[in-house]
Amino acid sequence: MTNTQEATPRRQVTVRLTKARRTKPLPTTACPTTASPTAASLTTASPTKSPEPLGAEPAGEPGSSATPLTPAQAFDALYAFCAPALVRQAYLLSGRRELARESVEQAFQLAWQRWPEVAVDPDPAGWVRAAAYEYALSPWHRFRPRYRHAEPPPAEAPDRALLDVLLTLPAPYRRTLLLYDGVGLDLPETAAETEASTPAAAYRLLHAREALAARLPELASPLVLHRRLAEVASAERLRAPEPPTVRLGGERRARFWTGAAIAFTIAIIGATALTARTAPTRYEPPVPPGETVQGIPPRAAQGTLSDAQLKLRAKLRSETQSGPDRLLPRAE
Repeated sequence: MTNTQEATPRRQVTVRLTKARRTKPLPTTACPTTASPTAASLTTASPTKSPEPLGAEPAGEPGSSATPLTPAQAFDALYAFCAPALVRQAYLLSGRRELARESVEQAFQLAWQRWPEVAVDPDPAGWVRAAAYEYALSPWHRFRPRYRHAEPPPAEAPDRALLDVLLTLPAPYRRTLLLYDGVGLDLPETAAETEASTPAAAYRLLHAREALAARLPELASPLVLHRRLAEVASAERLRAPEPPTVRLGGERRARFWTGAAIAFTIAIIGATALTARTAPTRYEPPVPPGETVQGIPPRAAQGTLSDAQLKLRAKLRSETQSGPDRLLPRAE
């Protein structure tokens, strides 16, 4: 955002968002399990008050015989509550059907691995939604071979046009627009989930709406935009895997990474022990490299013997090589 945008009075931003917010439909109370082109197909509702931890015994009369949910049952309930809508939301974020299903599966596998943390979270659905959004918007997917080629676009021309405009928006703007106009969160909740300040989330929303209305003027109304987002996502057959499959996949991944961490630790311990066993116990200075000594004439090559040398050699060979005569000096 430019400095001019930052200098815009906050009162003007608040008024514009308030007028648009009055026309927004209220979120539904549950995530639908069937794909229908309604506004409810994108909504992952959050309760109006902080819910009790999943799996805890519901509050009731003293001595009631309500059976608490097991962790697996609580997880399956959360999955059935949120997974169908999350797949559609991830599809609008990424524009890829397989990546949308993978994002939701990865998010719920992560939730199952951290279930003690997720179960006591005030908004478990928001926790999983944030994880799915982060995975769907990861820039590293472009380097994967399976995602290098574009998928077939939607069948209807208006749906293709809306999805193309959404995918041209920057990822933070796209996410803010989907949370506010698609899911139905208010501005502070949208800012908190996108890890931005409330004014920054407001500017992202306004710029995303302006870019969308510039290319598709019929979607300038937030109510129409909300309905069209739901229709585009519901037109695709996006079915998430079954909850037991997700839980088993998360458990396998947890076992894999636990085994990898144990193997890596054992390798480090073995390398440390081998180094301690083979390392020298005292300092041994290295042998310095040889140096060239200056001033010594080069060794001459041996040539033929002179006459004097030949006579001397013949004389030495003719004399006794051993015995007392060899040791006694001879008087000349």
